[in-house]
Amino acid sequence: MKPVPAHLGSVLMLGVVSQLAQVVMLRELLMVFHGNELSIGIILASWLIWVGVGTAVGTVLAERSERVLALMALNAAILLPALAFSVLASRALRGIFDVVPGAYLALTEIVLGSLLLLMPVGVLLGMQFVLLAKLWRLHDRNEDTLGAGKTYIGEALGNIIGGIAFSLLLVHYLNAFEVVVLAGLLVILAVLWTGSKATGIGEPLPRIGRLALLGVACIGTVGFGALQVLNDYGHRLQWRSIAPDHELLEVRQSRHGNISIARRDDQLSFYRSGHLMFAAAGPDAASAHFEEQEAAVFAHFGLTQHPDPKRVLLIGGGLRGTLGEILKHPVERVDYVELDEVLTAAARHYLGAATLAALSSPRVSLAHRDGRLFLKESRAQWDVILIDVPDPATAVLNRFYTTEFFAEARARLSEGGLLVLNSVSTPGLRGRAVANRNASLRHTLARHFEHVLVVGDHSLIYLASDSPEAISTAPEQLIRRYRARAVRSEAFSPGHFALLLERGQLARVNWVLRHHGRDPEAHRTGPPSPPLRPEAPLTGTADDLEGVNEHLFVNSDFRPVGYFHTLMFWGDLTGSRTAGQLGRLLDVRPGWIALPALLVLLLTALLRVTARRRSAGPDRQLAVGLAVFTTGLSTMAMQVALLFAFQSLYGFVYEMLGLIVAIFMAGLAAGTALIQARVHQRASLGLLAGVQGAIALFALLIALTLPLTAQLPTATSVFVCFAALTFIGGVLNGVDFPLTAAAFSAANRRPERSAGLVYGIELFGACAGAALASVLIAPILGIVACFLLAATVNGTALVALMIARR
Repeated sequence: MKPVPAHLGSVLMLGVVSQLAQVVMLRELLMVFHGNELSIGIILASWLIWVGVGTAVGTVLAERSERVLALMALNAAILLPALAFSVLASRALRGIFDVVPGAYLALTEIVLGSLLLLMPVGVLLGMQFVLLAKLWRLHDRNEDTLGAGKTYIGEALGNIIGGIAFSLLLVHYLNAFEVVVLAGLLVILAVLWTGSKATGIGEPLPRIGRLALLGVACIGTVGFGALQVLNDYGHRLQWRSIAPDHELLEVRQSRHGNISIARRDDQLSFYRSGHLMFAAAGPDAASAHFEEQEAAVFAHFGLTQHPDPKRVLLIGGGLRGTLGEILKHPVERVDYVELDEVLTAAARHYLGAATLAALSSPRVSLAHRDGRLFLKESRAQWDVILIDVPDPATAVLNRFYTTEFFAEARARLSEGGLLVLNSVSTPGLRGRAVANRNASLRHTLARHFEHVLVVGDHSLIYLASDSPEAISTAPEQLIRRYRARAVRSEAFSPGHFALLLERGQLARVNWVLRHHGRDPEAHRTGPPSPPLRPEAPLTGTADDLEGVNEHLFVNSDFRPVGYFHTLMFWGDLTGSRTAGQLGRLLDVRPGWIALPALLVLLLTALLRVTARRRSAGPDRQLAVGLAVFTTGLSTMAMQVALLFAFQSLYGFVYEMLGLIVAIFMAGLAAGTALIQARVHQRASLGLLAGVQGAIALFALLIALTLPLTAQLPTATSVFVCFAALTFIGGVLNGVDFPLTAAAFSAANRRPERSAGLVYGIELFGACAGAALASVLIAPILGIVACFLLAATVNGTALVALMIARR
């Protein structure tokens, strides 16, 4: 048995640190960007860009110097402080830009901020890959790219270790600074071990390099205990730009995100990952605040619509007062579903006695789990289902406003049952973005319920039922029910019914939302002006879908346009440039990809003609480079799309990011190892073309079957399905790397250059795939379109390789 190479530890640590740094920075930046999933693709793209640049730098250094260990020592010494600095800088990022508290950063600011923050760590980690690939080649004493393939496998295994360790252990016990400093220390120890054990592989690690690494390691170890102080300072620094008028009381780490609690006078605000979840009056407040009044209106108006509600399901909102208001009605049981037990535990220390009493009521069954999965897996029937979650400003919140969710809710309603939800609006639906969003919610409800009524002004309440008796527009009837139940509320009175059901306002709102979205240009032109006295029926939906532009006005799990419209709406409210930038993306058409694909094929054919009979001509290099780029693009686009789809069906993936990436990297390692062990003629263009065809067919298969996953009955079946798809995608990506690296090396006979070139091109392709999938394709064209894009680009690479092979 061959001895284990001394540098294997450094290779594994490269993967571990890459994974930990990527997940930690992703979580930190998501808080800066208010948990907005559009930013996930931008963050990943920025990360991949700088790792690709680092690969290019590492290629130059590896070809010009034999002092590989010294370069690795210098890299590791800089990496540790760079990791800690990047976390701290991320928390100060909003202060750099001219953005008002509570506003979303514009897309350009998200791009610029991500690029600036991720540059140091990305470049350093990219350099390490090429240096370690050369170290392995020198150890094996060969001149091919096998060393790069082994490094690729080792890094993937390190990614798996890092992902599992973070998801199952580190996220629960260490803060962000402690995680990255621990990662930096492990890299230093690995380089020191490699330098002390490796012989005959380049110039040895100089003594001054060892002393420098030991010095950095000692400083990091001694300062590890003070990192909690630095973490607290970083949170306070961040809070100055999020809500400077609020006092930050507490920050708790949850598997679903950072929970922050802030106070202004006697009002408490609760945030998750920088996104406001709810606000409530503190225990010393003299009277109900606006938030409690809004919760009371939502609860009492919804419950009074039903003649005799006995069983009620409440998803979210209980901590802001909705639960307590529901219990003032003679209901027999309330199933209250709140996602995060950390949020509930934290809130108990700050909220008033009425909310605490409601949580302890024997009529309340509290479940800490995802509300949608609870509804999907339950067999219970409810008279009223109230959805009291924030607006669909993120993809995970959008799940409670989609056609798939409304179908699941309808199936769980008893005969004559009622679904109630709400959203923020503007008086008279002023603003194109808010009209687009609210019309899309109304049209989506109309796909499943025979009667839909929208009530309100600055805040809208949506009522949906299949029974005409379940929705009343008569204030007198609702007042009689309210008084018959002897309800007493400081935040609600019978006079609210007359205000909410004022005939003129009610008719205008429902007429606008019913008719908006039927013109192909409605998303640009805004809603039509209602007639002076709208005469259309208020609640009927029989003809609602005739002429509705479903592409932009029906919200679904696999085309989350409601969340896209909401981002534009919040951009309008806060005066940022987000709305204008996102609005221009709505003009994108799927057919635009045909022109670049055709140009690439024509260029390949032209080069093939001019190259005549040369086997390593520019046409071959272009085709191989295209295969590398498209594989990176398609596998990343599919990974992002699977992440979005998995989140839509399963719930929060915040805690599982590390595990999901680990599954992908396991497939990648398996694919690369398979080619390394079983294929000897790795420079074959025919084999590489076959891989491109396999990726294209895999993408098409997912595109055809993905909508069926919404019918999976349990959370376990959803996870197993998406884990299998993620693993297969990783295998196909892993198979591609050694084949393309060997093809380049056969042409230029420069192993470090070939490995660095393939790794860099793949990263840039992945960068393009991440950005396109999360920012453009998934929210506008739909998640399925991401897989069609993957099939198209890999099909193009297949044709290019066949042209070059002739």
